[in-house]
Amino acid sequence: MKKNTESIVVASKGIGLEINADKTDYMVMSLEQNAGHSHNIEIDNSLFERMEQLKYLGALSNKSKF
Repeated sequence: MKKNTESIVVASKGIGLEINADKTDYMVMSLEQNAGHSHNIEIDNSLFERMEQLKYLGALSNKSKF
């Protein structure tokens, strides 16, 4: 997960964009209960938080539904 996030950050910088870590969270969706037990990801002094549920377009997404 960290490697993929680093790739996105680097590619974004390459075209003049910057990812706002304060507005960016992530959630691991897996049928396996213990999958992705990595926690927050730190890249370039920015912290991306791992969440158990996220709000997207006004609806809550909860990993337990998957």
